[in-house]
Amino acid sequence: MSIPIKNSHGIAKMREACAIAATILEQLKPLVRPGVTTQDLEEAGRDWMARLGARSACFGYHHGSRRYPAHTCISVNDEVVHGIPSLRRVLREGDIVSLDIVVWKDGYVGDNAFTVPVGPVSAPVEKLLRVSREALVLGIKQAQIGNRIGDISSTIQQYVEANGFSVVRDMVGHGVGLSMHEPPEIPNFGKPRTGDKIKPGMTLAIEPMVNAGAYKTKTLSDGWTVVTADGSPSAHFEHTVLTTDRGPEILTIPRPVAESVSK
Repeated sequence: MSIPIKNSHGIAKMREACAIAATILEQLKPLVRPGVTTQDLEEAGRDWMARLGARSACFGYHHGSRRYPAHTCISVNDEVVHGIPSLRRVLREGDIVSLDIVVWKDGYVGDNAFTVPVGPVSAPVEKLLRVSREALVLGIKQAQIGNRIGDISSTIQQYVEANGFSVVRDMVGHGVGLSMHEPPEIPNFGKPRTGDKIKPGMTLAIEPMVNAGAYKTKTLSDGWTVVTADGSPSAHFEHTVLTTDRGPEILTIPRPVAESVSK
């Protein structure tokens, strides 16, 4: 399938959806603390979506015969992605929590994620978070016109593995726009100068998913929650990026709350 190229109308709509997704994520970060449940975070995320005039792109999402039952994806420690919020999951100091916020606004999708420490964390986990976030920055820098998707993928993989961690192979980044998942797939591993050529007007969800241990994963019996096979912690950082002649532009930038609500 060809990669959708957004026109000026689509780009304007993407800016709005992505700003809302980023604003919600920014509002949830300070709520992550010991004693809070992942359901508390889910309810806060749901309420912010309503307040900002958006709706969840996750809630009811189909995977085979299953529908995702929550408005946010909240994954703790060895949970890589798609963790289902629960009143039973109480956060404790030293945990890490990946917040994945994906919203619809006027027919377009904004997608971003961030892994938050719950109070102080161990030095190895602190390094995992730092390297994963830096890998995202380096991957985004490769989203240049004339480069190929493999340049993003290989840059992320090389940096992560050089720091002693591994990149998940079973889930990948992707295009985003009128759908939560559009072409192209953007693996966090691969070879440079391979894959689709990057052109102006693409909107790409670049999202390193990095494990402290081996890259293998498994899915729990709920059919959604993906965890590391060896039980090691995992981090997840994501931005939606617009490719332009001036270089990659991060769209998932939060707005001040007052401005967001006024719109």
